[in-house]
Amino acid sequence: MAELEAMLATSRSDSESRLAKANKPAVKGFAQGNRVLTEMIAGPAGGGLIGWLFDRLIGTKPIFLIIFLLLGVCIAFRNVIRISRERPE
Repeated sequence: MAELEAMLATSRSDSESRLAKANKPAVKGFAQGNRVLTEMIAGPAGGGLIGWLFDRLIGTKPIFLIIFLLLGVCIAFRNVIRISRERPE
């Protein structure tokens, strides 16, 4: 009888640990989503800021702002593609 209770206890602990692993959220998936969001915001914002500063220093109005904004968008998309190639495990 004691052996049966010991076997049931180990079986319960094994099943509880499997359930805990199955209910655990995909943390790396959330981290990848946050990285994508950061890239999509920071790329164009950084490019726009640099372009605006160049326009202010040189005296040209929108040309560097537009160029660096588009460059920031392209870099953001390139980085998102790189992030999407990683496995979310």
